[in-house]
Amino acid sequence: MRLPLPEIEMPELTDKQTFSDDDALEFHSDPTPGKISMAPTKPMATQRDLSLAYSPGVAVPVLAIAADADKAYDYTAKGNMVAVISNGTAILGLGNLGHMASKPVMEGKSVLFKRFADVDSFDVEVKTTDPDEFVTVVKNIGDTWGGINLEDIKSPECFEIEAQLQDLLDIPVFHDDQHGTAIISTAGLINAAHIVGKKLEDLKVVLSGAGAAGLSSIALMKAAGVKAENTVICDRQGVIYKGRDNVSQWQAAHATDTPLRTLAEAMVGADVVLGLSAKGAISKEMVASMAPNPIIFAMANPDPEITPEDVKSVRSDAIIATGRSDYVNQVNNVLAFPYLFRGALDVRARQINHEMKIACAHALAALAREDVPDEVAAAYRGRKLKFGPEYIIPTPFDPRLIWYIPPFIAQTAMDTGVARKPIKDMEAYRISLRQRVDPSAALMQKIQASVRSGPKQRVVFAEGEEQVVIRAAWAFKQADLGTPILVGREELIRHNAAEAGLNFDELGIQIMNARVSDRNAEYVDWLYARLQRRGYLRRDVQRMINQDRNYFAAAMVARGEADCMVTGVTRNFNMALKEVRRVLDVTDRMIGLSILLAKGRTLFVADTSIHELPNAAELAEIAVKAAATVKKLGRKARVAFLSYSTFGDPPGDRGEKVREAIRILDSMDVDFEYEGEMPPALALNSEARANYPFMRLTGDANVLVMPAIHSAAISTRLVQSLGGATVIGPLLVGLEKSVQIVPLGASVGEIITAATFAAYAEGVEVED
Repeated sequence: MRLPLPEIEMPELTDKQTFSDDDALEFHSDPTPGKISMAPTKPMATQRDLSLAYSPGVAVPVLAIAADADKAYDYTAKGNMVAVISNGTAILGLGNLGHMASKPVMEGKSVLFKRFADVDSFDVEVKTTDPDEFVTVVKNIGDTWGGINLEDIKSPECFEIEAQLQDLLDIPVFHDDQHGTAIISTAGLINAAHIVGKKLEDLKVVLSGAGAAGLSSIALMKAAGVKAENTVICDRQGVIYKGRDNVSQWQAAHATDTPLRTLAEAMVGADVVLGLSAKGAISKEMVASMAPNPIIFAMANPDPEITPEDVKSVRSDAIIATGRSDYVNQVNNVLAFPYLFRGALDVRARQINHEMKIACAHALAALAREDVPDEVAAAYRGRKLKFGPEYIIPTPFDPRLIWYIPPFIAQTAMDTGVARKPIKDMEAYRISLRQRVDPSAALMQKIQASVRSGPKQRVVFAEGEEQVVIRAAWAFKQADLGTPILVGREELIRHNAAEAGLNFDELGIQIMNARVSDRNAEYVDWLYARLQRRGYLRRDVQRMINQDRNYFAAAMVARGEADCMVTGVTRNFNMALKEVRRVLDVTDRMIGLSILLAKGRTLFVADTSIHELPNAAELAEIAVKAAATVKKLGRKARVAFLSYSTFGDPPGDRGEKVREAIRILDSMDVDFEYEGEMPPALALNSEARANYPFMRLTGDANVLVMPAIHSAAISTRLVQSLGGATVIGPLLVGLEKSVQIVPLGASVGEIITAATFAAYAEGVEVED
């Protein structure tokens, strides 16, 4: 039983939230509490390994570091390790809730470091609200890491804490709440000014919100070229002018000599307004009073100072950015801090200086002006990403960020003399950066972005009375992934939604009750015409449509009342598939395709659910179908036919079937690479392939065609059970309409993933 949450004034939720409180708590508790863990980088299998890792072997690097402290970079993880440190005095929008309450946020930050820049990170929560005590603690442990990211520390203490630690420590110290937003907004300003044909030094800039992020943003913009005399800073009391009482020393540093006293007065004729304050702080009238082609960055979260819709209603010439992912030009700190630290760590920088922040802003601005490659554009189907008013900042999941941004940071650190270890070959460095981050981690984000930006598909959830399905459908709708339809009895669905803490009247999700639907007779007539020569009586079909939601849901898809379907929560795969196949036809070859996501690889495994012992022709068709699906997912397919034998050694019947499948593909005009038969090591290891110069694969295989369903299913489930990898699927491919069957007892996350792939398969168009 979940304990009630304490009475805390929560930030107002937006209508885009895709989870409930229970979902959030379950995510953080299951299957392992928290979001991070430690994994060894050295083998620990033998006595020799243990002797090297600890006593007596560890004494050797100990003595080396004692003689030269910088050797810690060579013999420990320090060089790729960042501490995320907080005292919990300004947690998100919740305020001062104590150091331990900040731990989930700090763990989350550590996850982002690893996910986006392969920077190892652990959180440290300091039990004090005294700035001097906090500084003392961090100073005394700071040498442990290669850098320190300060987080969720209230203003103005955050300024003095950061300044003191920067002076006391010989490693980068960076308060992301201040500088992350500053870097991204400065990048956006550089590009927005370019688009409207204005120079930074000529811009009149108004800041609404004189907190840490706002003051740091205006400071960085001044360093980038905005003139101090052209800026006006406002807080809750109005303009911060020279001589005003009740301002901090950090606010006073940006005070200007001006007769203006209110935000409304300051915005008259302004070129730029930066919002880092609160919802509703900026009105339509204020926007209307601005100069031609105004630049409006309304960055308050979760709701901006003014919505883009309201801006556009009075100023069609405006360029707009927000902190929200559901609007264009999102100012998201994840565009900066992972790559800033990546570049700083790679040259063993002593600090992150002002020049490095400006370099990061200019690099982000430059990347947004680059031609967007197909793999990035594919993630935003329906919206062409092209430099202009609606694309002034790169998107957070742009895979180019990891190799584009850090070299600018590293070079600036070298140029300004704060780098301990200069990089000699910058091109080789860029290549190494491409290999650092796991490309598979972005697969679901890309698929979701593509679904979200395309035509909304109607996804029917056949088992709509199940609470887990209701929660998944709600999250699917809130994430703007499509239009869910629940099949079931409305009274029971409403009851179960209430049990899950959801107000069904606010969900806006359509319910279809098979027994009372006005489509019932039409579906029965249609399905009876289809099955009457297969041994089914009309009353059989009537019972199927009335009483079995899989038949009803599949009929909805077949008759155009829905676009795709998800089922499987309450019955096994084979039973669900048989029911669906009585309603929907197979187009050519149906297969089960599992996606295996592991460090550095995304592998597609077929056939994991349909063909028990495929013959040579079936193996060839499985390869063709799998390759086409992989192409539809935005990847270039390289197919390996796996076997216990390697090109005939040792010989055997199953190996001969694989060789015959290769000969069949040789006679076909296919558009993908293929080779076989071979064991996994040969398919996935370029060094092993060196002994076989005749092989046709130009790189490691990413599509693995298994010789039989047992080897395919066992191998994927074994990898998943051992951990270290994520397995999605099997995805059902080859029906005339997209249907996904989830595992029996599937979780909310698994159902959402299946629905997302169903919508993607039905909506995406692939050019030959």
